[in-house]
Amino acid sequence: MTANREKNERLLKTARGQIDGILKMIEENRYCIEISNQIMACQAILSKVNKDVLNAHLCNCVLHSTGDDSKEKLQEISAILDKLL
Repeated sequence: MTANREKNERLLKTARGQIDGILKMIEENRYCIEISNQIMACQAILSKVNKDVLNAHLCNCVLHSTGDDSKEKLQEISAILDKLL
């Protein structure tokens, strides 16, 4: 993977900490809106990392692929876009 590894590791560790915090909030029976806000914050981090990973894939793996490999890489991106959209 050629995405910014250090930045993405830091972001994913932050998301992991947020998930632990969300679990604690649920255990403490905290206000639903507070929990929902934390869930959305975590989702935003995951989306940001996913965007970086997919961008790196496009700029490296897909761009430098050739022949049948190129067709396979485009099909993979198409499948991911179907899931995202």
